[in-house]
Amino acid sequence: MRLLLDEMYSHRIAVALRACGHDVVAVTERHELRHSADEELLLEMALERRAIVTENAVHFVPRFVAMIGRGETCHGLLLTSSSSMPRRTETIGAFVEVLERELVARPGDDALVNQMLWLKP
Repeated sequence: MRLLLDEMYSHRIAVALRACGHDVVAVTERHELRHSADEELLLEMALERRAIVTENAVHFVPRFVAMIGRGETCHGLLLTSSSSMPRRTETIGAFVEVLERELVARPGDDALVNQMLWLKP
């Protein structure tokens, strides 16, 4: 599985996961993706065969469901919650651990096609 971290996440998570051999990028590392609309990110990442990691379920889930309803392919949506996985400098390591666990469990590029997954510590 290949990942894109939405812009609310530190690029340091992507750097740490790449050091472990995973194909992970952060929106903050790709200037052309910054401030993209959620649906644009879903469409672009479908082309790149990347699942998106986001805390923005309110906006992404309806767009994800609409894409699937139209018969389009999405390479996955991994959702986090600020209550169970707060985003702070001291929790970067926890994000790396949780995401690596999922990446190891789902090594294929198509592992989460048209699926959503809530991440938990």
